[in-house]
Amino acid sequence: MPPYDVLVVDDSVFMRKIISDFIGEDPELRVVGTARNGREAIEMVKKLNPNAVTMDIEMPEMNGLDALRTIMREHPVPVIMLSSLTQAGAMETIRALDLGAFDFVGKPSGSISLDLYKVKQNLLEKLRVAVRTKVKGVHAPIRPVSSQTVKPAVKTEKRSVAQPAPLEHLVAIGTSTGGPRALHQVLSQIPDGFRAPVLIVQHMPPNFTKSLAQRLDSDSYLRVVEAEPGMVLESATAYVAPGGYHMMVARNGANSYKIHLSKEDPRNGHRPSVDVLFESLLPLKELKRHIVIMTGMGSDGAKGMLALKQSGAITTIAEAEQTCVVYGMPRAAVELGCVTDVLPLQQIAARLMQAVGGQS
Repeated sequence: MPPYDVLVVDDSVFMRKIISDFIGEDPELRVVGTARNGREAIEMVKKLNPNAVTMDIEMPEMNGLDALRTIMREHPVPVIMLSSLTQAGAMETIRALDLGAFDFVGKPSGSISLDLYKVKQNLLEKLRVAVRTKVKGVHAPIRPVSSQTVKPAVKTEKRSVAQPAPLEHLVAIGTSTGGPRALHQVLSQIPDGFRAPVLIVQHMPPNFTKSLAQRLDSDSYLRVVEAEPGMVLESATAYVAPGGYHMMVARNGANSYKIHLSKEDPRNGHRPSVDVLFESLLPLKELKRHIVIMTGMGSDGAKGMLALKQSGAITTIAEAEQTCVVYGMPRAAVELGCVTDVLPLQQIAARLMQAVGGQS
């Protein structure tokens, strides 16, 4: 029962104070303690047993990534990372999500900035969900934390012989909180020569989606890229919507389709929005459309999935509650009655392969 206990971890006195003040404004939350570095965080998690932790990444003695790794192994608790909005910060954040972080909140570059107040509502929203979530321990990152690729020989061979072909199938995936790990689980199981493009909306700010695409690409037989305007869709390629832009698909002549990006207002509080992508697929009835909604807060994508189902989409998949970090977006789709398959995360790739058919 509220109030839920939150541990605040940051080496900056200013940041500890400002984040504690934010949390203190929410009657459901209270700051149970603060820590100045990763070592203190590990000890205080064991001692105080908080419901959630906010964690800076760059700290002396032990950084946030090393502390997160130990916490998720020894005393798992939802951890929200406070992340710089720089490209370097984005790469570190993707690594944190690999290691089991619940989610992250982007903060402006420069630790002492009044612009930090802009993240307050985002932080409190995520904390309210995190404190009610039971997280599982993570004994190893889902992919190597090193920058080495997992299948370099396969990737090189695949790309050198890629042959564009008329599209018959299209896969579209929407996800939010917990999405990076879920996307890795799905994409890493899809084989070379997959006979469909894969369009992905993951709720993330700019920079973060580019780092996410790079990490997914390194561990997948698919080519994974951050989408750019005018890109022509190709089979066996996954396109991640860039943070700050809606992604849509439009016809590009006979049997050809291209990506369009838009700065239109956020939908459901998000840009990119899953619903915007899904709605753009409604006219493309000549394609066999396979639609997936995975872990995430809110309901983005549910109405779009319903419309696609009504317009003839072949497959509509919602991730099952037992494997979701947050069972929000999939629940909304299930409640609308537009889901053909409710599947645990580890079965989604196999279902897509069955739906799309053999390799090209």
